Amino acid sequence: MPLIQFLNRPKNELEAGGRKSAPIQADENEPVKSCPSCRKSIPLSQLWGNYHCCPFCGHHFRMNSRQRISFIADSDSFQEMFPDIQAQDALQFPGYQNKIELTKKVSGEQEAVICGTAKIEGQTCGLFVMEPYFMMGSMGTAVGEKIVRLFELATEQRLPVLGFTVSGGARMQEGILSLMQMAKTSGAVKRHSDAGLFYLSVFTDPTTGGVTASFATESDIVLAEPGATVGFAGARVIEQTTRKKLPQGFQTAEFLMEHGFVDKIVPRNQQRQTIAALLKMHEGGAGHGEAAIHSI
Repeated sequence: MPLIQFLNRPKNELEAGGRKSAPIQADENEPVKSCPSCRKSIPLSQLWGNYHCCPFCGHHFRMNSRQRISFIADSDSFQEMFPDIQAQDALQFPGYQNKIELTKKVSGEQEAVICGTAKIEGQTCGLFVMEPYFMMGSMGTAVGEKIVRLFELATEQRLPVLGFTVSGGARMQEGILSLMQMAKTSGAVKRHSDAGLFYLSVFTDPTTGGVTASFATESDIVLAEPGATVGFAGARVIEQTTRKKLPQGFQTAEFLMEHGFVDKIVPRNQQRQTIAALLKMHEGGAGHGEAAIHSI
């Protein structure tokens, strides 16, 4: 089934993939986007029909959380949970409350992660998808609480968990309360794992900071999208701290796979099939992860 049946037509430029592109027209009516990798112009209908990837070079454009859920989950199977858990300005950080309200209006979301249950080719799982257009998926107390509750529900109902990560790291406006979510989410992942249940994460661009240092990298199997940036601190910070030049391609998904931090890089048009196969292989438990990844 073509992707166009899974994706909702974007309602605005933000849903179409982020920053406004140059107003070049493929024809009289259809706008185009310029690929930041190969610089070619792509009609939006062709982009939407190709999993929001460049048909020329394969560049993966950022995708909002609702679009991703639409193409990865079986039709009408996603049941959202915990939508009322939202960020609170506990520290009264200057300007934070206004930023939250503005971000809600611009992104159309209430927080930087969407959680729920879904079916993927008939395989039921807990699902969380981080939202790049809500403060770049930054992790605050609400994000941590929603992810913890999802893992607790999955543990209780003996469900595997699938997570798509995209984040700029911990949310600085919440200070130590944000950093505490690293330990909090890790504890929930550990309890889910101790119950013998399967957790699969997919790195999308970018997955950085405290999210990378906690639940993103604690899964049984780690997949990544091509070219995704994955890391903890920024490359310039690392170079300035260590006073060493970093290798070419450092912090890309491909570099991490070469060094054993990613199990497999899966293009977006293959993700649904690959994820469904992994969920089926691990139905009822998390064993045989290494054998499973080599069989797909």
